[in-house]
Amino acid sequence: MFDDLRDLYQEVILDHGRKPRNFRRLEDADREARGDNPMCGDRMQLWLDLDDAGRIADVGFQGKGCAISMASASLMTETVKGKTVEQARTLGVRFRDLAMTGACPDCEGDEDLERLQALSGVHEFPSRVKCATLAWHTLNAALDGAEEASSE
Repeated sequence: MFDDLRDLYQEVILDHGRKPRNFRRLEDADREARGDNPMCGDRMQLWLDLDDAGRIADVGFQGKGCAISMASASLMTETVKGKTVEQARTLGVRFRDLAMTGACPDCEGDEDLERLQALSGVHEFPSRVKCATLAWHTLNAALDGAEEASSE
């Protein structure tokens, strides 16, 4: 069972890494930020379009990096669409905990966290935690109106 789950997670990461969702520039974005992981050279740019109610109406990103950083950005963009700014921030905190510890005691029944759980294995490789969290740092920078984010 555990090997099957690990294989499924690996397939999710490879799929999103090879064919990232929302890999595009938003021309009329409300906010944008650049993210950089100096440890391994991952770089990305993220664009957000917020609606009048403060929800993330659309999100796009472009960049270059390892499969983990691209997969994380792809999964993040799918997950935060339609969320309020506060919901997106809370999800980011919970994801960073998941990436750092591999544990997610309250994931069951939370569709968003269950989807992101594919990246939980990075906790075994501390340098890869930075790859997995770069998109989330960049999202926070964009939400804060900052132009740059780093995984450092």
